[in-house]
Amino acid sequence: MTPDNPRVGDQDSSPYADALLAFAARGRSRFTTPGHHGDPDGQPLIAAMLGEGVLSLDVQPTVEGIDHGPGNPMQRSLDLAARAWGARRTWFLSNGSSQGNLTACLALAGLGDTIVAQRSVHSSVVDGLMLSGLAAGFVRPTVDHSLGIAHGVTPESLDAALAAHPDAVAAFVVTPSYFGACADVAALADVAHRRGAALVVDEAWGAHFGFHPGLPVNAVRLGADVVIASMHKLGGSLGQTALLHVGHGPLAQRLEPLLERAFRSMQSTSESSVLLASLDLARRQIAVRGGETIGRSLASAARLRERVESDGRFRDATPRIAAFPDVVGVDPLRVVVDVRSGGISGHDARSLLFQELGHHVEMSTDDVIVAIVGAGTAPDPDALADALLRLPELPAPTRHRIELPDPGPRRMTVREAWFAPTEVVAADAAVGRVSADSVAAYPPGIPNLMPGEEITEQTLEFLRETAAAPFGWVRGALDDDVSHVRVVAR
Repeated sequence: MTPDNPRVGDQDSSPYADALLAFAARGRSRFTTPGHHGDPDGQPLIAAMLGEGVLSLDVQPTVEGIDHGPGNPMQRSLDLAARAWGARRTWFLSNGSSQGNLTACLALAGLGDTIVAQRSVHSSVVDGLMLSGLAAGFVRPTVDHSLGIAHGVTPESLDAALAAHPDAVAAFVVTPSYFGACADVAALADVAHRRGAALVVDEAWGAHFGFHPGLPVNAVRLGADVVIASMHKLGGSLGQTALLHVGHGPLAQRLEPLLERAFRSMQSTSESSVLLASLDLARRQIAVRGGETIGRSLASAARLRERVESDGRFRDATPRIAAFPDVVGVDPLRVVVDVRSGGISGHDARSLLFQELGHHVEMSTDDVIVAIVGAGTAPDPDALADALLRLPELPAPTRHRIELPDPGPRRMTVREAWFAPTEVVAADAAVGRVSADSVAAYPPGIPNLMPGEEITEQTLEFLRETAAAPFGWVRGALDDDVSHVRVVAR
C-alpha cells in the first residue's frame, strides 16, 4: 500500500456494504444470531423505528462471502479505506475512537513502558494507560483560559518532554482539538522520530481532512505513525464508528502486528454489521464525492461566521484560536462563537437554543458554543444566526465565569492510582488528596481529574459549577453534583 492519493475509480465501490445487501436479498431463513433473524414480525418495534431493511442487514460476523474467506469483501473495503487516507493499513472500529485509543496504548506497551502524552488527551487514553500499564510524562497544551479552551502542543514543547523522558517509545497528541485547532503534525512527527519515538495522533475530529482542498491534510499523510479518526463525527458514518490507521515509516511497521493483536483484544466478537457498513459507505461517499459536496459545507460554515461577525453582538473565536503558537490552521467546518461577549454564558446559550429556539449545537464551555457542519451537509446558517440574536442578555450574577483550571501535580502513575486501595470522601475533604478516578467535563471529555494527580480546589470548583450549568455533565463523577470523589486511601 502506498500513500498516493486514491483514484476515484478505485473508491467508487463498497464491497462490504454490497455483500450485506446481496446476503439480505437472497432471503435465507436464519437460525443464527442476532436473535431477531432479520424478521420484522419478531421485532416489530425495531422495524417500525428503524425500518425492516436494518434488521435484514444486521448479520452475525464471520459469514462466508461477507467478512470471511480469502479476499473477502470486508478486506477489500479495508484496503480501499487505507488507500483513501494514505495509510499502510486501516481497521474499522465499531466502538469509536475510544476503541482506537485503547488499542494504540496496548500496542505501544509492546515497544516499551513509557510514553509522552498531551495532557489534554481524551479520557479513553487515560483508560488505555491504566489497562496497558504505560507510564506517561505529560506535556501541557496551550490554553486560552479566558475562553476555557485547550489547544495543542508545539514541536518545541514536545521535544522538551521527550528529552525529559528519553525512554519514551511514543508521543501521543491530539489534533485537531474539539474547537478545530490543528497542530503542526509534520513537525511533531519529525521531533518524535528524531527522538526515536512513534507519533500517535488522536485525530478523532479530523476524519474528513484531506478530501477537499479547503480542508487540512490528514495526519497519516503528514507522517504520523498511528492515527485514530472518528468517522462518525464529521465524516458521516453512523454514531460509534471510527478508523484506526497505521502509517508507512519503520516505527509504524513495527507497530502494525502489535496493533493487530491489540485490536483483537479490544474488538467485539459480535460487531454490528450495520455500523461497519456505514463506514464503508461513508468512505465511498467522501472519497468519491467529497470534492463536490464538502464545498457546500464550507460555504455553510463560512456564512455562519460571516453572520456572527456582521450581526455585531457576538464574536467569531476562530481568529483568536488561530493566533496561538501551536495552531497552524483551524478546521473551517467548526464554528466557535464567543457568546459571553454578547451577554450570555455558553451553557445558557446552548440550553436556550435547544429548549426554546430549535437548534442543537455540538457543545459549550462557559464562554463559547461550538457548531459543527458535517462534511457533505449544508445546514441553514442564517436560521442559527437569527436564533443567536434572539438569545437574551442575562443579568450579571447569572453570568459568573467558570474558569478552566490547570491540573494538579502528579503524585502516582495512572495505573498505580487506579489499582491502589481507595476511599470515597466529600469533595471538600478531597483537596490535596490523590484522585483515583478519571473525571471530565463532557464534552470534550478531557480529564480535569486524572488518576494519580493531586486534587485542587480550583478543579473541584470547575467540575461542580460545570455539573450545575445547563447541559452540564461530568463524566466519571460519583454523583450528579460532584459532591463526592474517589481518592487513593492513605
